[in-house]
Amino acid sequence: MDNKQTSLKGVLILFTTAIIWGTSFVAQSIGMEKIEAFTYNGIRTVMGAMFLLPVILIRLAAKRGQTPISTYAKEVFTPKTFKYGLVLGVVFALASNFQQFAFYYSTAGKIAFITSLYMFFVPIIGLFIKKRVPLLTWFCVACGFVGLYFISVKKGQLSEINKGDILALICAFFYAIQILCVEKYANEVDGVVLSCLQFFVGGVISIVLMFIFETPVIKDILAAGKPLLYSGIMSCGVAYTLQIIGQKYAEATIASLIMCTESVFAVISSAIILKEFMTTRETIGCAIVFGAVVLSQLPGRKQSKEVS
Repeated sequence: MDNKQTSLKGVLILFTTAIIWGTSFVAQSIGMEKIEAFTYNGIRTVMGAMFLLPVILIRLAAKRGQTPISTYAKEVFTPKTFKYGLVLGVVFALASNFQQFAFYYSTAGKIAFITSLYMFFVPIIGLFIKKRVPLLTWFCVACGFVGLYFISVKKGQLSEINKGDILALICAFFYAIQILCVEKYANEVDGVVLSCLQFFVGGVISIVLMFIFETPVIKDILAAGKPLLYSGIMSCGVAYTLQIIGQKYAEATIASLIMCTESVFAVISSAIILKEFMTTRETIGCAIVFGAVVLSQLPGRKQSKEVS
């Protein structure tokens, strides 16, 4: 574990991120009724990048009179920034597309809870970068997969596991990589520019795949305009930028704990808007997953207090 301190500022920013992400699951589900996965993901991701462009230009203009714009631009648009943006963009494209395809087979609430398993993958992947993983974390990983079993598999029907749940689990793995990359990169480069590059790269990848594997129809895209706007501007443009900024003030495991509350907001908004309700078995599974996620973060919280 590193010695980064978690401040109230970081907590509030990341909690806001979780609310936006949670409600965005509903928009993704509605949008998928009109257009295909690569089409939806490519358009909304590029929209996120386009939304951030004027923000970057306004910030550049604000520097006029303090620092020459050319000097400031050189400080912001560095080779390191482009390299990190490329890496994040590829990882984001993998994570978001696996998640988007999960909507073909599963509901918004279930996908959100399975996606929250990235909390477990963060410390596990951390092993490979020499981050110590407490024994309690491994216990929580086991509990998390028990919860996943309850969510995804009907009683006595292991062979009928939902394809969407598997896709969401793969998505969770790549989101864990994205979180660890953000933790490493956020303090080295400009967060807004990094976020914009992430969406541009991820969006271009998705759009190329869209033209290869899908047949986008303008009328259908326009029909999905509202969910696309919400996912593009709020989930991508606003929330992922808040994640990068918020993680400057929070250690990765605690940041992941806060962001996993997106699953709770996803279930609530899905029930209210989509009328999607879970079975008793699925609800028990979600409770196990959420409890394991919270418990898995306690060692990190304790260590943060000791460090402070």
